[in-house]
Amino acid sequence: MNRTATKGFFKLCLTTLVAVYFLIAVGGIVRATGSGMGCPDWPKCFGSWVPPTSVEQLPENYKESYAQYRDKKNQKFVRLLHSIGMDETADQISNDKTILVEADFNPVKTWIEYLNRIVGVVIGLLIVLLFVRSWQYRKSSPILFWLSLATLLAVIFQGWFGSIVVSTNLTQWTITVHMFLAMVIVAILVYLLHVSAEQPLHISVANSLKWLVVLCAVLLLTQTFFGTQVREAIDRLAGASRDTWIASLGGEFIIHRSFSWLLVVVHGYLFWKLYQTSAAKTLTTTLMVLILSSVLSGVGMAYGGVPPYLQPLHLTLATVTFGGQLYLFFGLNSRNKSVLVK
Repeated sequence: MNRTATKGFFKLCLTTLVAVYFLIAVGGIVRATGSGMGCPDWPKCFGSWVPPTSVEQLPENYKESYAQYRDKKNQKFVRLLHSIGMDETADQISNDKTILVEADFNPVKTWIEYLNRIVGVVIGLLIVLLFVRSWQYRKSSPILFWLSLATLLAVIFQGWFGSIVVSTNLTQWTITVHMFLAMVIVAILVYLLHVSAEQPLHISVANSLKWLVVLCAVLLLTQTFFGTQVREAIDRLAGASRDTWIASLGGEFIIHRSFSWLLVVVHGYLFWKLYQTSAAKTLTTTLMVLILSSVLSGVGMAYGGVPPYLQPLHLTLATVTFGGQLYLFFGLNSRNKSVLVK
Protein backbone atom coordinates (compact mmCIF):
# COMPACT_ATOMS: atom_id res chain seq x y z
CA MET A 1 0.00 0.00 0.00
CA ASN A 2 1.29 3.45 -0.93
CA ARG A 3 1.01 5.08 2.50
CA THR A 4 2.12 8.52 1.31
CA ALA A 5 -0.47 8.68 -1.48
CA THR A 6 -3.20 7.31 0.78
CA LYS A 7 -2.45 9.78 3.55
CA GLY A 8 -2.48 12.59 1.02
CA PHE A 9 -5.93 11.58 -0.24
CA PHE A 10 -7.27 11.29 3.31
CA LYS A 11 -5.93 14.74 4.24
CA LEU A 12 -7.46 16.27 1.10
CA CYS A 13 -10.79 14.64 1.96
CA LEU A 14 -10.63 15.98 5.52
CA THR A 15 -9.71 19.46 4.28
CA THR A 16 -12.66 19.40 1.88
CA LEU A 17 -15.07 18.32 4.61
CA VAL A 18 -13.88 21.09 6.94
CA ALA A 19 -14.22 23.58 4.07
CA VAL A 20 -17.81 22.44 3.46
CA TYR A 21 -18.61 23.02 7.13
CA PHE A 22 -17.07 26.48 6.82
CA LEU A 23 -19.25 27.20 3.79
CA ILE A 24 -22.34 26.12 5.75
CA ALA A 25 -21.34 28.58 8.48
CA VAL A 26 -20.82 31.34 5.91
CA GLY A 27 -24.21 30.49 4.39
CA GLY A 28 -25.70 30.91 7.86
CA ILE A 29 -24.12 34.37 8.05
CA VAL A 30 -25.67 35.22 4.69
CA ARG A 31 -29.08 34.20 6.02
CA ALA A 32 -28.63 35.97 9.37
CA THR A 33 -27.66 39.25 7.69
CA GLY A 34 -30.33 39.02 5.01
CA SER A 35 -27.69 39.05 2.26
CA GLY A 36 -29.07 36.19 0.18
CA MET A 37 -30.12 38.54 -2.64
CA GLY A 38 -26.99 40.67 -2.38
CA CYS A 39 -26.21 39.40 -5.90
CA PRO A 40 -29.35 39.12 -8.05
CA ASP A 41 -27.69 36.97 -10.71
CA TRP A 42 -25.56 33.83 -10.72
CA PRO A 43 -22.71 32.90 -11.04
CA LYS A 44 -21.66 36.51 -11.61
CA CYS A 45 -22.68 39.35 -9.30
CA PHE A 46 -24.43 42.23 -11.04
CA GLY A 47 -23.01 40.91 -14.30
CA SER A 48 -19.41 41.09 -13.11
CA TRP A 49 -16.87 38.77 -11.50
CA VAL A 50 -16.02 41.64 -9.13
CA PRO A 51 -19.21 43.20 -7.75
CA PRO A 52 -19.84 46.96 -7.59
CA THR A 53 -19.26 48.97 -4.44
CA SER A 54 -21.82 51.71 -5.03
CA VAL A 55 -25.19 52.06 -6.74
CA GLU A 56 -23.67 54.64 -9.10
CA GLN A 57 -21.84 51.82 -10.83
CA LEU A 58 -25.16 50.23 -11.80
CA PRO A 59 -27.48 51.27 -14.64
CA GLU A 60 -30.60 53.23 -13.64
CA ASN A 61 -32.91 50.38 -14.61
CA TYR A 62 -30.89 47.63 -12.85
CA LYS A 63 -33.92 46.45 -10.88
CA GLU A 64 -36.01 45.90 -13.99
CA SER A 65 -33.23 44.24 -15.96
CA TYR A 66 -32.34 41.77 -13.21
CA ALA A 67 -36.00 41.03 -12.50
CA GLN A 68 -36.38 40.12 -16.18
CA TYR A 69 -33.20 38.01 -16.02
CA ARG A 70 -34.53 36.05 -13.05
CA ASP A 71 -37.98 35.71 -14.62
CA LYS A 72 -36.51 34.00 -17.69
CA LYS A 73 -34.59 31.58 -15.48
CA ASN A 74 -37.68 30.90 -13.37
CA GLN A 75 -39.76 30.08 -16.44
CA LYS A 76 -37.23 27.41 -17.42
CA PHE A 77 -37.40 26.01 -13.90
CA VAL A 78 -41.21 26.08 -14.00
CA ARG A 79 -41.19 24.05 -17.22
CA LEU A 80 -38.86 21.54 -15.56
CA LEU A 81 -41.19 21.24 -12.56
CA HIS A 82 -44.17 20.67 -14.85
CA SER A 83 -42.25 17.97 -16.71
CA ILE A 84 -41.69 15.97 -13.51
CA GLY A 85 -45.27 16.39 -12.28
CA MET A 86 -44.74 19.15 -9.71
CA ASP A 87 -47.52 21.27 -11.19
CA GLU A 88 -48.65 22.90 -7.95
CA THR A 89 -45.15 24.05 -7.05
CA ALA A 90 -44.60 25.30 -10.61
CA ASP A 91 -47.84 27.29 -10.52
CA GLN A 92 -46.91 28.85 -7.20
CA ILE A 93 -43.65 30.15 -8.65
CA SER A 94 -45.39 31.38 -11.80
CA ASN A 95 -48.14 33.20 -9.91
CA ASP A 96 -46.04 34.72 -7.13
CA LYS A 97 -45.06 38.12 -8.51
CA THR A 98 -43.25 39.08 -5.29
CA ILE A 99 -40.46 36.78 -6.45
CA LEU A 100 -39.54 39.38 -9.06
CA VAL A 101 -39.33 42.28 -6.62
CA GLU A 102 -35.72 43.44 -6.70
CA ALA A 103 -34.09 44.61 -3.47
CA ASP A 104 -32.30 47.93 -3.20
CA PHE A 105 -28.56 47.73 -3.76
CA ASN A 106 -26.65 47.31 -0.51
CA PRO A 107 -22.84 47.07 -0.88
CA VAL A 108 -22.35 45.30 2.45
CA LYS A 109 -24.89 42.59 1.64
CA THR A 110 -23.54 42.30 -1.89
CA TRP A 111 -20.02 41.61 -0.66
CA ILE A 112 -21.18 39.18 2.03
CA GLU A 113 -22.96 37.14 -0.63
CA TYR A 114 -19.99 37.52 -2.98
CA LEU A 115 -17.58 36.17 -0.34
CA ASN A 116 -20.00 33.27 0.18
CA ARG A 117 -19.67 32.48 -3.51
CA ILE A 118 -15.88 32.73 -3.43
CA VAL A 119 -15.80 30.15 -0.62
CA GLY A 120 -18.12 27.98 -2.72
CA VAL A 121 -15.75 28.20 -5.69
CA VAL A 122 -12.79 27.20 -3.51
CA ILE A 123 -14.72 24.16 -2.27
CA GLY A 124 -15.68 23.30 -5.83
CA LEU A 125 -11.99 23.30 -6.78
CA LEU A 126 -11.16 21.11 -3.78
CA ILE A 127 -13.80 18.59 -4.84
CA VAL A 128 -12.55 18.61 -8.43
CA LEU A 129 -9.04 17.97 -7.07
CA LEU A 130 -10.41 15.16 -4.89
CA PHE A 131 -11.97 13.56 -7.95
CA VAL A 132 -8.72 13.90 -9.92
CA ARG A 133 -6.77 12.32 -7.06
CA SER A 134 -9.28 9.45 -6.88
CA TRP A 135 -8.64 8.51 -10.52
CA GLN A 136 -5.58 6.46 -9.56
CA TYR A 137 -7.79 4.27 -7.31
CA ARG A 138 -10.53 3.57 -9.87
CA LYS A 139 -9.36 -0.07 -10.32
CA SER A 140 -7.60 -0.93 -7.08
CA SER A 141 -10.13 0.77 -4.75
CA PRO A 142 -13.10 1.79 -6.90
CA ILE A 143 -15.16 2.93 -3.90
CA LEU A 144 -12.84 5.93 -3.52
CA PHE A 145 -13.34 6.85 -7.16
CA TRP A 146 -17.12 6.45 -7.16
CA LEU A 147 -17.60 8.36 -3.92
CA SER A 148 -15.44 11.18 -5.24
CA LEU A 149 -17.48 11.23 -8.45
CA ALA A 150 -20.72 11.24 -6.43
CA THR A 151 -19.42 14.21 -4.43
CA LEU A 152 -18.53 16.09 -7.61
CA LEU A 153 -21.95 15.45 -9.17
CA ALA A 154 -23.71 16.46 -5.94
CA VAL A 155 -21.76 19.73 -5.82
CA ILE A 156 -22.55 20.49 -9.47
CA PHE A 157 -26.25 19.91 -8.77
CA GLN A 158 -26.01 22.00 -5.60
CA GLY A 159 -24.44 24.84 -7.57
CA TRP A 160 -27.23 24.72 -10.15
CA PHE A 161 -29.89 24.62 -7.47
CA GLY A 162 -28.19 27.54 -5.73
CA SER A 163 -28.87 29.57 -8.86
CA ILE A 164 -32.55 28.59 -8.56
CA VAL A 165 -32.59 29.80 -4.94
CA VAL A 166 -31.37 33.18 -6.18
CA SER A 167 -33.64 33.40 -9.23
CA THR A 168 -36.73 32.60 -7.14
CA ASN A 169 -35.79 35.34 -4.66
CA LEU A 170 -35.04 32.97 -1.77
CA THR A 171 -38.32 31.08 -1.96
CA GLN A 172 -38.51 29.34 1.40
CA TRP A 173 -38.75 25.72 0.24
CA THR A 174 -35.76 26.15 -2.08
CA ILE A 175 -33.60 27.32 0.86
CA THR A 176 -34.60 24.21 2.80
CA VAL A 177 -33.78 21.90 -0.12
CA HIS A 178 -30.47 23.73 -0.63
CA MET A 179 -29.55 23.14 3.00
CA PHE A 180 -30.42 19.43 2.97
CA LEU A 181 -28.44 18.99 -0.24
CA ALA A 182 -25.46 20.35 1.69
CA MET A 183 -26.04 17.66 4.30
CA VAL A 184 -26.06 15.01 1.56
CA ILE A 185 -22.65 16.27 0.45
CA VAL A 186 -21.47 16.11 4.07
CA ALA A 187 -22.71 12.51 4.30
CA ILE A 188 -20.81 11.43 1.17
CA LEU A 189 -17.62 13.15 2.31
CA VAL A 190 -17.84 11.59 5.79
CA TYR A 191 -18.13 8.12 4.29
CA LEU A 192 -15.28 8.88 1.91
CA LEU A 193 -13.24 10.02 4.90
CA HIS A 194 -14.06 6.77 6.68
CA VAL A 195 -13.08 4.44 3.85
CA SER A 196 -9.93 6.39 2.97
CA ALA A 197 -8.59 6.30 6.53
CA GLU A 198 -5.42 4.26 6.99
CA GLN A 199 -7.01 2.69 10.07
CA PRO A 200 -10.81 3.07 9.80
CA LEU A 201 -12.78 3.33 13.02
CA HIS A 202 -13.94 -0.15 14.07
CA ILE A 203 -16.08 -0.68 17.15
CA SER A 204 -17.82 -3.96 17.92
CA VAL A 205 -21.21 -3.35 19.51
CA ALA A 206 -24.63 -4.98 19.66
CA ASN A 207 -26.99 -4.45 16.73
CA SER A 208 -29.34 -2.46 18.92
CA LEU A 209 -26.70 0.24 19.44
CA LYS A 210 -26.15 0.56 15.72
CA TRP A 211 -29.85 1.26 15.29
CA LEU A 212 -29.73 3.68 18.21
CA VAL A 213 -27.16 5.74 16.29
CA VAL A 214 -29.48 5.65 13.27
CA LEU A 215 -32.34 6.84 15.48
CA CYS A 216 -30.20 9.73 16.75
CA ALA A 217 -29.37 10.77 13.18
CA VAL A 218 -33.03 10.59 12.12
CA LEU A 219 -34.07 12.65 15.15
CA LEU A 220 -31.43 15.25 14.34
CA LEU A 221 -32.59 15.49 10.72
CA THR A 222 -36.17 15.80 11.92
CA GLN A 223 -35.18 18.53 14.36
CA THR A 224 -33.31 20.30 11.55
CA PHE A 225 -36.46 20.19 9.44
CA PHE A 226 -38.46 21.68 12.33
CA GLY A 227 -35.78 24.36 12.51
CA THR A 228 -36.40 25.22 8.86
CA GLN A 229 -40.09 25.73 9.69
CA VAL A 230 -39.09 28.16 12.43
CA ARG A 231 -36.78 29.92 10.01
CA GLU A 232 -39.58 30.24 7.45
CA ALA A 233 -41.86 31.70 10.13
CA ILE A 234 -39.14 34.17 11.12
CA ASP A 235 -38.70 35.16 7.47
CA ARG A 236 -42.31 36.30 7.49
CA LEU A 237 -41.51 38.50 10.50
CA ALA A 238 -38.35 39.99 9.01
CA GLY A 239 -39.80 43.50 8.99
CA ALA A 240 -40.40 43.46 12.74
CA SER A 241 -37.85 43.97 15.52
CA ARG A 242 -35.75 40.90 16.38
CA ASP A 243 -36.85 41.18 20.01
CA THR A 244 -40.43 40.38 18.97
CA TRP A 245 -39.71 37.42 16.69
CA ILE A 246 -39.85 34.61 19.23
CA ALA A 247 -42.97 35.94 20.94
CA SER A 248 -44.69 36.17 17.55
CA LEU A 249 -43.95 32.57 16.57
CA GLY A 250 -46.58 29.87 16.82
CA GLY A 251 -46.54 26.09 16.95
CA GLU A 252 -43.38 25.77 14.83
CA PHE A 253 -41.24 27.15 17.62
CA ILE A 254 -42.96 25.14 20.37
CA ILE A 255 -42.43 21.89 18.44
CA HIS A 256 -38.81 22.73 17.69
CA ARG A 257 -38.09 23.68 21.31
CA SER A 258 -39.83 20.63 22.79
CA PHE A 259 -38.23 18.21 20.34
CA SER A 260 -34.78 19.32 21.50
CA TRP A 261 -35.41 17.62 24.86
CA LEU A 262 -36.06 14.30 23.12
CA LEU A 263 -32.85 14.79 21.18
CA VAL A 264 -30.84 15.37 24.37
CA VAL A 265 -32.39 12.39 26.18
CA VAL A 266 -31.80 9.91 23.34
CA HIS A 267 -28.25 11.13 22.79
CA GLY A 268 -27.66 10.95 26.54
CA TYR A 269 -28.71 7.29 26.48
CA LEU A 270 -26.42 6.64 23.50
CA PHE A 271 -23.59 8.38 25.35
CA TRP A 272 -24.15 6.21 28.43
CA LYS A 273 -24.21 2.97 26.42
CA LEU A 274 -21.26 3.71 24.17
CA TYR A 275 -19.11 5.29 26.86
CA GLN A 276 -18.73 1.82 28.27
CA THR A 277 -16.79 0.96 25.09
CA SER A 278 -13.31 2.41 25.45
CA ALA A 279 -12.87 2.80 21.67
CA ALA A 280 -15.90 5.08 21.43
CA LYS A 281 -15.38 7.39 24.41
CA THR A 282 -13.79 10.32 22.61
CA LEU A 283 -16.24 10.35 19.70
CA THR A 284 -19.36 9.88 21.82
CA THR A 285 -18.21 12.59 24.24
CA THR A 286 -17.66 14.94 21.31
CA LEU A 287 -21.13 14.17 19.96
CA MET A 288 -22.73 14.87 23.34
CA VAL A 289 -20.87 18.18 23.63
CA LEU A 290 -22.01 19.13 20.12
CA ILE A 291 -25.65 18.29 20.89
CA LEU A 292 -25.62 20.26 24.14
CA SER A 293 -23.88 23.19 22.43
CA SER A 294 -26.49 23.17 19.67
CA VAL A 295 -29.30 23.19 22.23
CA LEU A 296 -27.64 25.99 24.22
CA SER A 297 -27.20 28.08 21.08
CA GLY A 298 -30.93 27.57 20.43
CA VAL A 299 -31.72 28.70 23.97
CA GLY A 300 -29.55 31.76 23.39
CA MET A 301 -31.51 32.56 20.23
CA ALA A 302 -34.85 32.10 21.99
CA TYR A 303 -34.05 34.29 24.98
CA GLY A 304 -31.55 36.67 23.38
CA GLY A 305 -33.67 38.11 20.60
CA VAL A 306 -32.25 35.81 17.88
CA PRO A 307 -28.81 37.47 17.69
CA PRO A 308 -27.33 37.17 14.17
CA TYR A 309 -24.09 35.55 15.36
CA LEU A 310 -25.94 32.60 16.91
CA GLN A 311 -27.90 31.69 13.78
CA PRO A 312 -24.93 30.39 11.75
CA LEU A 313 -23.43 28.79 14.86
CA HIS A 314 -26.67 26.92 15.57
CA LEU A 315 -26.84 25.57 12.01
CA THR A 316 -23.15 24.65 11.83
CA LEU A 317 -23.25 22.76 15.13
CA ALA A 318 -26.19 20.69 13.84
CA THR A 319 -24.42 19.76 10.59
CA VAL A 320 -21.14 18.92 12.36
CA THR A 321 -23.11 16.72 14.77
CA PHE A 322 -24.74 14.95 11.82
CA GLY A 323 -21.31 14.26 10.34
CA GLY A 324 -20.12 12.88 13.68
CA GLN A 325 -23.13 10.60 13.92
CA LEU A 326 -22.45 9.21 10.46
CA TYR A 327 -18.75 8.69 11.17
CA LEU A 328 -19.68 6.77 14.32
CA PHE A 329 -22.27 4.70 12.44
CA PHE A 330 -19.80 3.78 9.69
CA GLY A 331 -17.32 2.76 12.38
CA LEU A 332 -19.88 0.51 14.04
CA ASN A 333 -20.65 -1.16 10.74
CA SER A 334 -17.17 -1.35 9.20
CA ARG A 335 -15.40 -4.61 8.53
CA ASN A 336 -12.13 -5.31 10.21
CA LYS A 337 -10.06 -4.58 7.15
CA SER A 338 -9.02 -1.58 5.06
CA VAL A 339 -10.49 -0.84 1.63
CA LEU A 340 -7.41 1.11 0.63
CA VAL A 341 -4.91 0.27 -2.02
CA LYS A 342 -2.79 -2.71 -1.11
